[in-house]
Amino acid sequence: QLQASGGGLVQAGGSLRLSCVVSGRTYGTYVMGWFRQAPGKEREFVARITWSGGSTYYPDSVKGRFTISRDTAKNTMYLQMNDLKPEDTAVYYCAAGRYTGGYHLLPTGYDYWGQGTEVTVSS
Repeated sequence: QLQASGGGLVQAGGSLRLSCVVSGRTYGTYVMGWFRQAPGKEREFVARITWSGGSTYYPDSVKGRFTISRDTAKNTMYLQMNDLKPEDTAVYYCAAGRYTGGYHLLPTGYDYWGQGTEVTVSS
């Protein structure tokens, strides 16, 4: 089970930190990810991290502004979002999937999803 939180309304240039608490199983061999979905658009990859090794990957759209991390002792994953832009407005979802060694850029690479937390960036 994944529980996302931390969304809200922020002005452009501001920051937010999203959290995703994971429970119910051992995630040692898993990859954890953040996706977002804006109204009328497909779900978009934002960042991912391997639960055990902490290897990260970002698309160019957020690289340098967003940072994904995890605290294995707290079973929590984070997404620090800085320099937010209006185009970052979306519902953000956390997800978990069995790590295959690939990039895990698509929603199909994940088996478990949180309920989503809404981020709105005003201009």
